[in-house]
Amino acid sequence: MELTQNKTSASFIALLARYNEFLKQYIYPLELKAVYGSFKASLPELRALREIAKKEGLFAPHLSKEEGGLGLSLQEFGRISEILGKSPIGHYVFNCQAPDIGNMELMHQFASKELKEKYLKPLQKGEIRSCFAMTEPENAGSNPVHLSTTAVKVGDEYIINGHKWFTSSADGAAFTIVMAITDPENSNPYQRASMILVPLDNPGFKLVRNIPIMGDIGEDYMSHGEVKFINCRVPASNLIGQEGQGFALAQERLGPGRIHHCMRWIGICERAIELMCRRALTRMLDPGKPLASQQTIQNWIAESVASVKASRLMVLATAQKIDEEGAKAAKEDISTIKFFVSDVLMNTLDRAIQVHGGLGITDDTLLSFWYRHERGARIYDGPDEVHKSVLAKRILKQFAGS
Repeated sequence: MELTQNKTSASFIALLARYNEFLKQYIYPLELKAVYGSFKASLPELRALREIAKKEGLFAPHLSKEEGGLGLSLQEFGRISEILGKSPIGHYVFNCQAPDIGNMELMHQFASKELKEKYLKPLQKGEIRSCFAMTEPENAGSNPVHLSTTAVKVGDEYIINGHKWFTSSADGAAFTIVMAITDPENSNPYQRASMILVPLDNPGFKLVRNIPIMGDIGEDYMSHGEVKFINCRVPASNLIGQEGQGFALAQERLGPGRIHHCMRWIGICERAIELMCRRALTRMLDPGKPLASQQTIQNWIAESVASVKASRLMVLATAQKIDEEGAKAAKEDISTIKFFVSDVLMNTLDRAIQVHGGLGITDDTLLSFWYRHERGARIYDGPDEVHKSVLAKRILKQFAGS
C-alpha cells in the first residue's frame, strides 16, 4: 500500500503549526510543575489551558465536528498526537488522553443512547474523566481470556465482583468500563466476557491504592489504580454492546489506540532527541570541545533520528490502512508498530539520559519521568514478545509447504 501523505495541505500544515505553538506558549512552561509537583494542584491551570484550547478551536481533535472536534481521520489525528506527545500533559490539555479517548471511541460505537447522553457527552466535553478496568493481578495480562472478575445478572442488574489493577487514572474518574465474565460456561473463551459501565461513586467500588511506578505513586489523571468490585450493583442497561462481546470490543478499542500510543511515543522521542542535541552542544568536555564532537554521540543522534523517521512512516501507513480497510485488515501492522516503536522509544530515551549524564537521572528534566512511566510501553497492550511471536507465526505460515 502506498502511503498517500495527503495530509500535507496548506491548511493542515497550518493546523499542525498551531498545535506546536500552543505547546511552546502554554504547555512547556507548566509541564515540570504538573509532572513532578502535585498534579491536583495544577488542575486549575490545566483547566484554564483547556478553555484556551476550546476558544482556539483545537480541543478534542479526534472527535467529529458534530461532537465538537475537528473531524479528522485516524491518520490526521496521528500527526497531531505526535505533536502532543512531546509533553506528558499535551494530550490531557486537549482531552484526547488515554484511557478516555479509547472509552470515547468505544461508547461512540457501542453504547446505548442513554449512556451516551449521561456519560459520553460530558466525557467528550472534558467535564469528567473515565478509566478502563481489564488487567488483573491474579491473571497474566498477556492472555486476557483468563479473567476472574464476574458480572452475574440478577433481575435487571449486574452484580460485579473482582480485583483489577493498572486501571489507569481511576483516581478522580467519574466512571470505569470493566471487563467481566458474564458467561463462564461458553465453549468459546472469547465470548465469555462483557463490558459494563460502572459509576465510581458506586458503594461496591473501591480504589485500593495508586500503584507506585518505580517509586512514583502519582495522583488524579497521572496514576494507575488498583481497584476492587465488591457486590457492585449496576443496572443491566449499563452493558456496552451485547453480552459476550467484551473481547471483540476490546479489539475495536485496541486498533486506533495503538496508533494513538505509537504516535505519542514518537513525539516523546522527538522531544528527547531535542534535549539530547541541546545537551551535547552545550556540555563541554574541555574548553571549546562540546560533547557533540564525540563520534559515539553523533552516532546515537543519527540512529535515533533514523529510527523515529522509520517509525513515523510505519505508523502512518498503518493508520491509513485502518482508515481505508478497518482494523481487522491491519492486524499484522498493528502488532508490528507496537513492538517496533516501543523499542525505538526506550532506546532513544536511554541515549538521551546517557548524554545528559548525572542530570539525566534527576527530575530536573522530563527524561526520568518518561523512563519510569514509558518502560511499560513494552508491556501494556500485550507484551512485545507476544506480538513478535504472533507476527512471526503468520509470516512463517505463508511459507509453510511452499
